[in-house]
Amino acid sequence: MKPPLVVSVTGAAGQIAYSLLPRIASGQVFGADQPVILRLIEIEPGMKPLAGVVMELSDCAFPLLESIEATSDLDVGFSGANWALLVGSVPRKAGMERKDLLGINGKIFIGQGEAIERNAADDINVLVVGNPCNTNCLIAMKNAPGIPESRWHAMTRLDENRAKSSIAHRAHAHTRDVTNLAIWGNHSSTLYPDFENALINGDPVSKYIPDRAWLEGDFIKDVQQRGAAIIAARGLSSAKSAAHAAIETVQSLREITPVTEWHSVAVASDGSYGVEKGLICSFPTRSNGKIASIVQGVDLGAFGKAKFQLSINELLEEKAMVSDLLPK
Repeated sequence: MKPPLVVSVTGAAGQIAYSLLPRIASGQVFGADQPVILRLIEIEPGMKPLAGVVMELSDCAFPLLESIEATSDLDVGFSGANWALLVGSVPRKAGMERKDLLGINGKIFIGQGEAIERNAADDINVLVVGNPCNTNCLIAMKNAPGIPESRWHAMTRLDENRAKSSIAHRAHAHTRDVTNLAIWGNHSSTLYPDFENALINGDPVSKYIPDRAWLEGDFIKDVQQRGAAIIAARGLSSAKSAAHAAIETVQSLREITPVTEWHSVAVASDGSYGVEKGLICSFPTRSNGKIASIVQGVDLGAFGKAKFQLSINELLEEKAMVSDLLPK
């Protein structure tokens, strides 16, 4: 058998992790021939429910699950980690914007970044799911300067999936027929789902949805506000769909992306499209199986550029708000 991968997951007793962990342990994420070691991290009050999660994972008797370790010690939790999925954060509640979470969650990611740098394996990759994920990722990355910026990612695949679902429903198509639908900017109410470069069965979206007013209006608004709508409906933030998007993000990063396609993930900007270098921003990306690179030459058009700039401005505002958490 292959040597086991060490996968560290924060917020391991939470709702997202409850959907995520069995799919990691089953081989769905890293492969049907890839054993895994799970290091499950929680804050001290979460250790009792985490014990129940460990019991359930053990009772599943997954052949690929080599071992499980539950801990509140970050150094133990990130020891030897090949992948770190930073899921844990204080969840968004009704009426709360992601900006409200910056002060609450930002400090958590200082310690996590430092612990990852001290303890993780040399090939560590990090995916931040806990919101506000772009700026949380920025904080963790800046507090782990020894880890290449190319190893840090924040999740916008959920927004992509939401946008694909909305487009498919409107076009009377299937979600699998919708491709190249990139999310630009921040995982927030300013994100821009790029319908102009998206395709349905290889054709422009406008062929199936000629209603430009809907695309520029309700479509974008519904994708931006989908998380709030779910909270209003179930009283809790997205969990199952977030876990699924995290899985798809990891899979897309580990697989070679076809040259005609791209996927959404927030990465450290290299200056492309005028975005400040180092800012964690969502772009269309392609992976070579190891590193996600920003797709070049995508024409956003005047409308898309204006929407994207609004989201960039928000990211810069968030960065300024947490400047005291970023090493100089």
